[in-house]
Amino acid sequence: MKKLMIAAVIGALSTTMLSVATDAAAQTATTTKPAAKKATAKRPQPKRLIKRKANPAKEAKVDPVPEGAEKWSCNEGLAFELKGDMKRNQIVTVHWANKNYNLPREATTTGADRFHDAASGMDLVVIPTKAMLFSDKDSSRLADECKTAAMVQGAPAPTQSNAINKTN
Repeated sequence: MKKLMIAAVIGALSTTMLSVATDAAAQTATTTKPAAKKATAKRPQPKRLIKRKANPAKEAKVDPVPEGAEKWSCNEGLAFELKGDMKRNQIVTVHWANKNYNLPREATTTGADRFHDAASGMDLVVIPTKAMLFSDKDSSRLADECKTAAMVQGAPAPTQSNAINKTN
């Protein structure tokens, strides 16, 4: 009899606890929704008393094409301008995407001329038949099959290796 009485009390308590827990869960769900709405409500932004004037020099950030730069036309209608003598200069300037990049010469064992700037990630590789422009930042080839007007007519690229071959 005692066992039956204990089982009845446990059953009644668990039924009561079940209904109380359901009510408590419903209450917390309804109270959290308005709090979430309050948190996501937008506050009005304070208005500036002094409006800033537009500064086109700061906003545009367009570098001028270097004077005396030669145009290299590439596949897909792309192009860049190159200033400097690849046969002699240790640094050339490449104008790409409205920006000038100073690229120092890198030594190679293949005979290609390579100009690479680790800070900007720009990499110009010139072989006798074409030039390629790479970006280290996203490991992509920016421009391919780039040639000067003279190269389109059949002349080799103005590289250091081609200058050495002509003197021998």
